Amino acid sequence: MTPWPKHLPVVGSLGKFTWRMLAVVLAAQSILLFFGALVARGLAMADGEDGSTLLTVGLGLGILAIVAAGLMRSPLGLPLGWLVQLATWASAIIVPAMLGVGLVFTSLWIYSLVKGPRIEGMTAERERAAQPTQ
Repeated sequence: MTPWPKHLPVVGSLGKFTWRMLAVVLAAQSILLFFGALVARGLAMADGEDGSTLLTVGLGLGILAIVAAGLMRSPLGLPLGWLVQLATWASAIIVPAMLGVGLVFTSLWIYSLVKGPRIEGMTAERERAAQPTQ
């Protein structure tokens, strides 16, 4: 079993299992980001303000999460995914409940980045062992 990695990747390509795990995290996170946008708009309207700007920014963040999930195969997907994680934490300034969303999904994001390559290594080892020797 490999120890905790010295650094988490921020750029680059990922293995098939890892990018799939990360794409699922981002897709699920996008749903809560859309709901967070609605909450931000509702809070602004309750204060007597127009919440359309907050709604637009929140919906943009949700769309960015979906785009990042779709681009996870490419080298651009990972940095976009990190950007979504940072923006989720930043959105807690407007909607404090987003702290919980940030905590859960950033934890899942990091877990996927750590465990994905380990699982890919175990799968490759199992496939090598299953190859008939000549």
